[in-house]
Amino acid sequence: MIAGLAKAVTLYLTPVLALTAVVLSLLAFLAPTLILHDQVSLLQVFPSSDPSTGDQFDGPSVWVGLLGSCSRASNDAEINCTTTSFSPVYDFSVLPDNAPQILLSAPASAPAFVAVALMFSMIFFITFTVISFRHKMGEKMSAALDKPMIQRVSAWLGFIGFLVGITTFLIVRMWFGKGVEDFNKSIKMMTDQPKVKADNGNGFTMVWVAYAFYGVPVIVAMSKLHVKATK
Repeated sequence: MIAGLAKAVTLYLTPVLALTAVVLSLLAFLAPTLILHDQVSLLQVFPSSDPSTGDQFDGPSVWVGLLGSCSRASNDAEINCTTTSFSPVYDFSVLPDNAPQILLSAPASAPAFVAVALMFSMIFFITFTVISFRHKMGEKMSAALDKPMIQRVSAWLGFIGFLVGITTFLIVRMWFGKGVEDFNKSIKMMTDQPKVKADNGNGFTMVWVAYAFYGVPVIVAMSKLHVKATK
């Protein structure tokens, strides 16, 4: 029973986890300029709340991602997004004139590194899934996919995609985190405080979940190589 459960997890669950990881990473990468304009971002600036009532002020909002930013002047205003680019120009013009001008953009090479990691992840998902179901294919295809070289290349593509992706997002998280901290500290030191505050976006939560899922098929693929190497 345990052997059958382990086989079912390896065959069916791990490809699903790999697919989920790719989708979540892709959403976090493309938002907010292409999709989910006001729902997913890596950094956001939004109206602060009235300390006496707890009600949020009506004011500007900005959502920042790796490929650009989206903004609106008030809660009811139309959302405008910058051009999607690997060298984005972020638009903070909707913020009050006295708002600190210290919000940092993402590191220049971060979008390219994440794009490479996503490409490796997609290739790994396809190859890992095909290799997992090779027994359901024809004899020639099954024999070709059973070759150690193909499985080794698939595993290493997955490992490199995982390492590059999570490392880049960790750097971006620290980069944006410092910008958020400095932005909020500067506002607290002002006499005439703008009614906005910054925070890290929910895109990072999606990324951490994605790479937690992604780690499972990578570990399975690498462990298979280890078992074969020690035979």
